[in-house]
Amino acid sequence: MKNKHLFWPIIITVTITLCVTILMYLYYQNWDEESIEHENKVASLVRADEESKTTLKTIIHEAQKSVVQIEAESESGKNIGSGFVYNNKGDIMTNAHVVENADSVYVKTSDARTYPAAIIGLGSEEDVAVLRVPQLVDGKTLSLNPNFEPEIGDEIIAVGSPLGFQNTVTTGIISGKNRSFSVDEQYNYQGLYQISAPITNGNSGGPLIHRQSGEIIAINSAGSNEGQIGFSLPIHQVIDQVKMWSDKADDEELQYDGAIKAQDTPDEDQFIQDATYIVNYFYENIEMRDYLNAYKLLGMNGQRQTSYQDFRNEYVHIHDLSITNISPEVQPNQRVKITLNADHVSRDEHQVKITEHYESTFIIGYENDQLKILEKNQELLSTTEQESSPAEDTQEENKDESQS
Repeated sequence: MKNKHLFWPIIITVTITLCVTILMYLYYQNWDEESIEHENKVASLVRADEESKTTLKTIIHEAQKSVVQIEAESESGKNIGSGFVYNNKGDIMTNAHVVENADSVYVKTSDARTYPAAIIGLGSEEDVAVLRVPQLVDGKTLSLNPNFEPEIGDEIIAVGSPLGFQNTVTTGIISGKNRSFSVDEQYNYQGLYQISAPITNGNSGGPLIHRQSGEIIAINSAGSNEGQIGFSLPIHQVIDQVKMWSDKADDEELQYDGAIKAQDTPDEDQFIQDATYIVNYFYENIEMRDYLNAYKLLGMNGQRQTSYQDFRNEYVHIHDLSITNISPEVQPNQRVKITLNADHVSRDEHQVKITEHYESTFIIGYENDQLKILEKNQELLSTTEQESSPAEDTQEENKDESQS
């Protein structure tokens, strides 16, 4: 009888204990999940910021492959501008004022190749023109967005060759819309985008790229006398005319200025500038892990002596690099010798940052009338090691993911 009286109190006690235990478990489980979720949000913000920076570099790198420097020669001299390949026919969109009255037109690609171009369309009132270069058929292009609706404050990227400096990038925002004016009583500009990125001599004809989408939305066409603002011609205003010129062009009737431009007596200052550009562009491709594009800059002997796979293996471990102390020197037989210091940063299996300090030498010269890296040597000067911080590890992981 006594045991019978004890039965229910025991059952009730056990039941209450179980309920309390379960509630406490659920509470702490939920607390842990909320803490983890909060931490993930912070990590996501850091990752998003890093990915944004990397994406900007990627957009610029890819855009530079389709952007060309244009040299239009006439009796009155040489005019330098920019343009961009916009289709798989090797057609280049630019401004009409860049190539008007030209006796011959040449384009220089991002890897410093120079080709003659034919004018297949030239606007008389709208400042737009189209060139064709057969060697650029099926080349790199960026997407056009003729349906773009601009908003004040939209971030933009302008790519071109201001003052002759090839593949220069400026960033800014759309600071005004529907700007209209005339130039030299010839070109009538209507509905232009006003941008905070300056447009100067050599920039005309280059693409204006929407930062968020990576698409071309306009042609950089004019700048203010003060150089603080620029004006860009929206793609939607000219795309129909441009496509018509491309569709109607007959390759057999096009006029080119003879063979690929010979380089018998290159201007020394320009030669040094071009050679230095090639070396910088080589390292830019390595940094962006575009090893194939870097490999294409080597001359025939370099590619014969080193396979692409071996070339890639030489650099694939590098996570970051920097170059300093660039020193060019003109050599006999149309060569430029460039020496520099290069720091190659990698990490071992224990996440220790290893920096290899090299002295590198490049011999740049013409091969089949195209500028190439004819020789490349490097000497390891020293190596330093440093424990990488967690923030650096996160940055490297994000860089690996975005560039893989």
